[in-house]
Amino acid sequence: MCATDRVPSLADFACEVYPFLELRPFHRAYYRVLEAFAAGRIRRLIVTMPPQHGKSTGATTLLPAYLLGLDPDLRVAIASYSAALASKFNRRVQRILDTEEYAAHFPATTIKRGTRPPNYIRTADEVEIIGRRGGLLSVGREGSLTGNRVDCFILDDLYKDAMEANSPIIRENCWEWYTSVVRTRMHNRSRELIVFTRWHDEDLIGRLLRRERVVELRAWEQLDTTPPDVWLHLNFEALKASPPTQIDPRPAGAALWEEQHDAALLADKRRLDPLQFECMYQGRPAAREGLLYGTNFSEYEELPRELVRLANYTDTADTGDDYLCSVCYAVDTDGAVYVTDVVYSREPMEVTEELVAAMLRAAGVRQASVESNNGGRGFARAVQARAPGVRVEWFHQSANKEARILSNSATVLHTLRFPRGWQQRWPEFWAHLTAYRRKFRANRWHDAPDVLTGIVEREAAASGNGRLRGVRFF
Repeated sequence: MCATDRVPSLADFACEVYPFLELRPFHRAYYRVLEAFAAGRIRRLIVTMPPQHGKSTGATTLLPAYLLGLDPDLRVAIASYSAALASKFNRRVQRILDTEEYAAHFPATTIKRGTRPPNYIRTADEVEIIGRRGGLLSVGREGSLTGNRVDCFILDDLYKDAMEANSPIIRENCWEWYTSVVRTRMHNRSRELIVFTRWHDEDLIGRLLRRERVVELRAWEQLDTTPPDVWLHLNFEALKASPPTQIDPRPAGAALWEEQHDAALLADKRRLDPLQFECMYQGRPAAREGLLYGTNFSEYEELPRELVRLANYTDTADTGDDYLCSVCYAVDTDGAVYVTDVVYSREPMEVTEELVAAMLRAAGVRQASVESNNGGRGFARAVQARAPGVRVEWFHQSANKEARILSNSATVLHTLRFPRGWQQRWPEFWAHLTAYRRKFRANRWHDAPDVLTGIVEREAAASGNGRLRGVRFF
């Protein structure tokens, strides 16, 4: 242990050795979690974070130096997608170990300088702590660690880019290397940290999620109550979409690092490729081959001349984390449905009531249907008062949501049309639809697919003059 009276926190240590750092609240939360890992309070930790937000500076540069300061007998290994990148991290750690600031806190942790002492190793790939059993190794993915005991493994970005992560061969090789090399070098008290930008749902983290117990890190008390064989997973979303937690208390829609990557910039990135954005920036990858709809929706340039009716379907938010989804649409003589406008929002009802009413008035809709399951009846009455020219009805939906969405998916794709450029007009609506998975429980939000399903069900019932099964109208 450190010979000084007080061991600094990892955040304080970071600011001393890297005085150029400007730590934001999420950095300090991140470093607090890493510090618990360094102290052995967490044995298995997964951190997912967007690109260019400081994940490697914390986990793969500052943390190894801090670990070796706390315990000079520790054998630490860094792994990355290439040996060259892993060696780069190793050299950065060594430079920290050479500083006066480091020596002031951790005088027992010293490494070879020049040729002295002559019997110790100091290369770009390995460095030994003088007079102790510890040291730092670096290795590229699929590299060898034969004969080396590892007390703490740090795996940082085992895939170079999307092309590698989308390669089944590389993903399989990475998994085989992890199970045959990484796991075999570890012992009962070894620690593991995996810090990634996600690229694919079948990457290393995805496989671990399906094979071992992984729990989301939401409260500080979990740092001391999680069993050693359970993974803690901390996911920092670029744009806050999940409910606030003690670790990440941001409100919905807030950027993780507003000064460097503000919400407007991130929204532009999302519009370019919503699926990739969900992967890299939100930490929620979806295999394209496992998507329910994907990007297969039909688009239109102009509405047809002959229309049967204009209508609306609205589903109010079930919980505070859900979206209100309201879709205006037109139906032609062949039964095709043309989406004309959308309100997709997590704002409170006093805001969305006026948003929906204004949309109904602008769209010229004469009839709107609102699910009454979760406050929908009151919402419908409020919208009716704001849009008196529209007949707003409410109804109760009792049919199983999963069965409805999955069984009607082909009809949704065949029947609905969206205006060209709709991904720019309604980016979150687009992202949640195109990234929606066939495995129902793998999805966080069902609001958009639920409304599209409701539209095709209603139109099928209207064309056949029938009553929807499981739906009761008032």
